[in-house]
Amino acid sequence: MDKLHLDQHISRQFNEELEDIRNRVLTMGGLVEEQIDRAARALAKRDVELAHQVEETDDEVNFLERSIDEECQRILARRQPAATDLRLIITVIKTITDLERMGDETQKLGRMARRMAEDDTKAAEGVAEIENLAGHVGRMLHEALDAFARLDPEAALKVVQDDARVDREYESILRQCITFMMEDPRTVRRVLDTIWSARALERIGDHARNIGEYVIYLVGGEDVRHVPMDQIEEAATKAGARREED
Repeated sequence: MDKLHLDQHISRQFNEELEDIRNRVLTMGGLVEEQIDRAARALAKRDVELAHQVEETDDEVNFLERSIDEECQRILARRQPAATDLRLIITVIKTITDLERMGDETQKLGRMARRMAEDDTKAAEGVAEIENLAGHVGRMLHEALDAFARLDPEAALKVVQDDARVDREYESILRQCITFMMEDPRTVRRVLDTIWSARALERIGDHARNIGEYVIYLVGGEDVRHVPMDQIEEAATKAGARREED
């Protein structure tokens, strides 16, 4: 094989490796989406079986996180990628870390759902609000993964902006729960479970926002973590223009 053909072969192999890890990230994200949906239904219906399924799926998420990370390390060592390819590997490593942490949070939700299901009382303070919040963060994750798949910084920006709404919903649930406990101290244990569930969902929203920020970095090359929203919006606009030029 002459040098030109060898270079083309290596380049094709490298592209296939990058596409493979992108697809595996999306598979991992899909599992976490399923976990969030099951956790929300387990909380709403007090379904012990669904709660167990949420907890069991976390092993699959952890396995994918480890295997994708190992593949990224091999690519870094073998290929020594630069520019956009390097940013993709960095983005993948950061994204799977956030997905794994989302999986941990949904596992907490599964435990909370099981405890609520085992409670003899029928009261379910704040559960409807929890279900709404779960639906919101589930959509955030779906849109973040879609932005990653399409390399779409504008869609990623929307995910980042949506996190503020999740924070407001969480604060509203917290205020409501405090009112429940003040009015009837007998509800304290049940309401605390609702608060911890809301907190887990709020953290999932934070991780979805992180993935949105990584997509903006991947496309535009600008790190937008821990900067004001106007700078993130500017970076996303620049990244979108750059994508159109490419």
